[in-house]
Amino acid sequence: MKNIFDQSVSNEVIARINTLTPTTPAKWGKMTAPQMLAHCNVTYELVYDSIHPKPSFFMKFIMKTMVKKTVVNDVPYPKNGRTGDMFIITGDKDFSAEKTRLINYINKAQQDGASFFEGKESDGFGKLTAQEWNNLFYKHLDHHLTQFGY
Repeated sequence: MKNIFDQSVSNEVIARINTLTPTTPAKWGKMTAPQMLAHCNVTYELVYDSIHPKPSFFMKFIMKTMVKKTVVNDVPYPKNGRTGDMFIITGDKDFSAEKTRLINYINKAQQDGASFFEGKESDGFGKLTAQEWNNLFYKHLDHHLTQFGY
């Protein structure tokens, strides 16, 4: 798994994002390119912004015991997998705004670095290692950029 906290990897991911257009078609799934960017932003919103409700105790238990391993391991996501409700993006999204937000989030996470994320609490998964945060970030971005051919 590539290290998203490494500047060259972040730059590579950003270059892939910069190849997208508002009309780039998906190879699978239902999202448009602008919706995919908004979807990828949710991962970072959960870290940096307080705009999503925190999961209930029961939901956090389910996420930690049944979902966490799949999200933070180094095995790529399958095509057309299930996603959490807050990640479901509908309606039109502003491609340019979502792209700018995502690039800014990637740069912020890279600048904060692995040490910032070591032991950082995830609302749904509890404390994660920097490697788990890396896997979560990179794997998700790679999955969706591959979905759109990049």
